[in-house]
Amino acid sequence: MVSIFEVPADKLIERLKEELKKIEVIKPPLWAQMVKSGPHRERPPQQPDFWYIRAASILRRIYIDGPVGVSRLRTYYGGRKRRGRRPAKTYKAGGSIIRKILQQLEKAGLVKKEKKGRVLTPEGRRFVDRIIGEISGRVGK
Repeated sequence: MVSIFEVPADKLIERLKEELKKIEVIKPPLWAQMVKSGPHRERPPQQPDFWYIRAASILRRIYIDGPVGVSRLRTYYGGRKRRGRRPAKTYKAGGSIIRKILQQLEKAGLVKKEKKGRVLTPEGRRFVDRIIGEISGRVGK
């Protein structure tokens, strides 16, 4: 069996994104096109499928990091804010997008809430493992 660490992250996220688009529960709300992903950003995301990319990335992070909460994901997706003449400062990402994606992943049955944070369900782990297997088969050819 191939580990998640042996598969390139960009290829995994791309394939997860395509598979998540097929799940009807996971879809961006109307406001998702107009909001920034955090205070460190200057503009809203420009990719048309940003919601699915972020959902795939969050699914990968939960697979790797184990029980993880919204606060830790906000830290992971945060970044440096340019503040003009003042020195740059690190800011956390916005929590609403992350929270809504986690709620949608829970409705889809891929993630469940535990005492210490969100973890993958056995179905979610199978979902990601299947895609890892497909990618590792393609990479080798």
